[in-house]
Amino acid sequence: MAKLTLIRGLPGSGKSTLAKTYTAEHFEADMFFINAQGIYQFDPIKLEQAHAWCKQQTEQALKAGKDVVVANTFVRRWEIQPYYQLAKKLKAEFEIIECKGEFGSIHGVEQSVIEKMRAKWQEWRV
Repeated sequence: MAKLTLIRGLPGSGKSTLAKTYTAEHFEADMFFINAQGIYQFDPIKLEQAHAWCKQQTEQALKAGKDVVVANTFVRRWEIQPYYQLAKKLKAEFEIIECKGEFGSIHGVEQSVIEKMRAKWQEWRV
C-alpha cells in the first residue's frame, strides 16, 4: 500500500529539509517555480497552477504505487482536504507531520507574512 505523507509548517520551519530525508517521491508547490537553470522564480499569479501541479504529481506517483511526501505550508484545513480525499480514493496510508522550527525562509518570505499565516493556522482533524 502506498503512503502519502504531508509535511506542513510555516515558511522556514524545516519542511523541505525534512522531506529530503524520505526515500519517497517528494513534491512541493515551490518546485513549480524552479526554472531550467535551477533558479527559483516565484510568480504569485501562478500559485494556483503550482498547487495544481503538485497535486497532479502526487496523484500520478500514488497511482504508480509509490510513497509520496508533499511539503507545503498547508496552513488551512481546506488545503489539506484534497490530499486526504486523494489518499482515501487511492487507498493510500495518510499521515501529517508538522514542522515547528524557525530557521528563516529561504525564499525571503517577510516575517509579517509569516505572522499572518500563523494567525490563520488550523489544526487538522478528519
